[in-house]
Amino acid sequence: MFLRILDALEEIIISVLIAAATLLIFVAVVQRYGLSNAGALIGWANSNGITWLSDIAKSVFKTLNYVNLTWAQELCIYMFVWMAKFGAAYGVRTGIHVGVDVALNSLNMRSKHYVVLFGLFAGAFFTFVVGTLGARFVYHMALTDQTSPDLEVPMWLVYLAVPLGSYLMCFRFLQVAWRFSKSGELPHHDAGHVEGLDDDDLLSGPGITGTGPNTQGAAR
Repeated sequence: MFLRILDALEEIIISVLIAAATLLIFVAVVQRYGLSNAGALIGWANSNGITWLSDIAKSVFKTLNYVNLTWAQELCIYMFVWMAKFGAAYGVRTGIHVGVDVALNSLNMRSKHYVVLFGLFAGAFFTFVVGTLGARFVYHMALTDQTSPDLEVPMWLVYLAVPLGSYLMCFRFLQVAWRFSKSGELPHHDAGHVEGLDDDDLLSGPGITGTGPNTQGAAR
């Protein structure tokens, strides 16, 4: 139950951060270019004596200028930092991190087993060290009154992503190591798989016929 809640919480945090950052960037870009285009339109309309168009452009300019989004870039950076830290832990759990296994595949099964375990424990140790150093840094940061330039939020809240994400990643390394020691299997991510759809559904779309390996490769 704990692992299911943790998995769901991890995915919700990543999804919400991605959606919120994307929406915020879109709104900020629309507002920025809307202001510049409205200003250019005001000048063009005044120079050509089109008063009604100038009045409309001025209303649009005032409306967009009323919305203050100077903090949007800073918030997006912070959201991407949090998303990256939790996304790294998600990558360990689902096996989507890129790895080089040419030398590993040349070993026999027994040696390969111990090398993989060593790699997983080394990853857990490294992320634990990073999390601990990050926790100390956040603790000392919390003793100061330092705030962010635009949002003016305490900076220790921003840097809290480092210990939380690193400790979560450490836990994921240990989780994968435990499962590998019991079953001998590592998490594998299929790049062609779509969440919520079976492979048969992908092969039954319009214009897709046959079930051979060539057809499956084309479908993916």
